[in-house]
Amino acid sequence: MQPRLTYRQHARAVLGLGLPLIGSHVAQFAITFTDAIMLGWYSVEALAAEVLGGTMFFVLFIMGSGFAWAVMPMVASAQATGAIPQVRRVTRMGLWASILFSLATLPLMLGSGALFDRMGQEPATAALAADYLEIAGLGILPALMVMVLKSYLAALERTAFVLWVTLGAVALNAAINYLLIFGHFGFPELGVQGAAIASLGVNIASFVVLGVYVHRSAPEHAIFQRFWRPDPEALGRVFRLGWPIGLTNLAEVGLFASASVMMGWLGTLPLAAHGIAMQITSVIFMIHLGLSNVATVRAGQAHGRGDGTALRDGARVVLGLSAAVALATMALLLLLPDLLVGLFLAPDDPDRAEVIAIGRQLLAAAALFQLVDAAQVQALGLLRGVQDTRVPMVIAALSYWAVGVPVSYLLGFTFGLGGPGIWLGLASGLALAGVFMLVRFWRWSVRQIPSQPSSLRQQG
Repeated sequence: MQPRLTYRQHARAVLGLGLPLIGSHVAQFAITFTDAIMLGWYSVEALAAEVLGGTMFFVLFIMGSGFAWAVMPMVASAQATGAIPQVRRVTRMGLWASILFSLATLPLMLGSGALFDRMGQEPATAALAADYLEIAGLGILPALMVMVLKSYLAALERTAFVLWVTLGAVALNAAINYLLIFGHFGFPELGVQGAAIASLGVNIASFVVLGVYVHRSAPEHAIFQRFWRPDPEALGRVFRLGWPIGLTNLAEVGLFASASVMMGWLGTLPLAAHGIAMQITSVIFMIHLGLSNVATVRAGQAHGRGDGTALRDGARVVLGLSAAVALATMALLLLLPDLLVGLFLAPDDPDRAEVIAIGRQLLAAAALFQLVDAAQVQALGLLRGVQDTRVPMVIAALSYWAVGVPVSYLLGFTFGLGGPGIWLGLASGLALAGVFMLVRFWRWSVRQIPSQPSSLRQQG
């Protein structure tokens, strides 16, 4: 029997699990963040190329991460009910699904040059982006397997080690970038290819370290024991839950990727400014994503116990914390845009003033959708916790692509608002998704899960 927690107790539990997760997400993103800063110091052209190449990698990576994120609520529910064999089975098949997805998508990145040309990007930028992906693209396999292990550990509420590993990865990535982008200490000056080598090496190292930790710290689960043996039933469950998550991720990331393409139509400098603004807002988003992961884990635990009261109380706390972060970051984006954008540019860059001016407008637009972006990612986390993924996928696809993309194009080009118009279109899609997903979660939770678990009702 578990007594009802106060909101303060929920908040402590959320922050206890969430702060390491937020830290690891921020640190994970800091790898890409570091690439953007250091390539911006190298040249604006190199930064623009990384924006294109990195966007394509991230689109495929986040789609494949659906299987990793499916592992999180499944492990949380299984652990809450003591079903240890299910923990092992779904985690192992999550790794299998990641391997299969990586093998299927790797050719797209290795042949990305022709794709970028067809997208109407400037030839020099497209060629550099292809050079980046020919190396960095090989890292999608270890990167996705890292995501599965992180989801497994998050569901078990073992997040501290993940944070330390990710921080180590940031330091390693920055060091290799310093050596290979600029050619310091006798190493070759490789520019974007140097950044790609760093990303590949870091992904491989992270998987090895996390794999050893999982093997040693959780021998009862035996994740890698007889790893080669297929488990069709568990693989099917991971696939059925994971593919809608992956497509939902694709719909959202594709929304921002389409914005990158449209910004590329405006020219190299707007694309570079867009890349910088995306880096800044994505760091903020990592905070909300960490809270969303907590929402998934705790909703999964409450769902496994059949405790509707804990489910809804926890949801209120997560939504409140995320809203507070959104309000604080809105102020930051509106008050300090020049400082934030300037961090990514060399002081003597001849394009610095123009890129900052464009970035200032984009951050003002970004401030407007902080609350709606926070709402939609928390709603997604809660729905995934109760293993509801297919309807949210439809909501996301329609909101992002039937509303967000067309509105971005109309405001940006038809009405001549340029970059800010494109970003306001993004906000419209995010807002619609957030509203409909929150409504679905509350209606579903009230209908399907009682206010107390059956054990409490029987004893009461």
